[in-house]
Amino acid sequence: MSRIINRLKLVFLGVFAVLVAGMFGYHAYFVWPGERCEAKGRWWDPETRICARPVLISDITGRTLPEKKAAEARAAAAAAAEAETPAAN
Repeated sequence: MSRIINRLKLVFLGVFAVLVAGMFGYHAYFVWPGERCEAKGRWWDPETRICARPVLISDITGRTLPEKKAAEARAAAAAAAEAETPAAN
C-alpha cells in the first residue's frame, strides 16, 4: 500500500509540474507580449501576435483634419513616434 501512495505522490507532483510549466509557457507566449504592447499604447492582435501602432485615417487618405481635436491627436501621435525612434549619434 505504501508503494502505491508513493507512486501516486510522484504522479500528482509530475502532473502539477507539467501544468505549472504549461501555464508559464502560455503567459510567456501569449499574455506578457500583449501586456507589454498595450503598456506602450499600441494595439495587440492575439491571432497574429502583432504589436501595431495606431494609424490615423487622415494619414492613409491624405485628407486634411478640420477639427482641432483631430489635429491635436495627429501632433501627439507624431510626437510619440518621434520619441520612440532612437536619436542618431
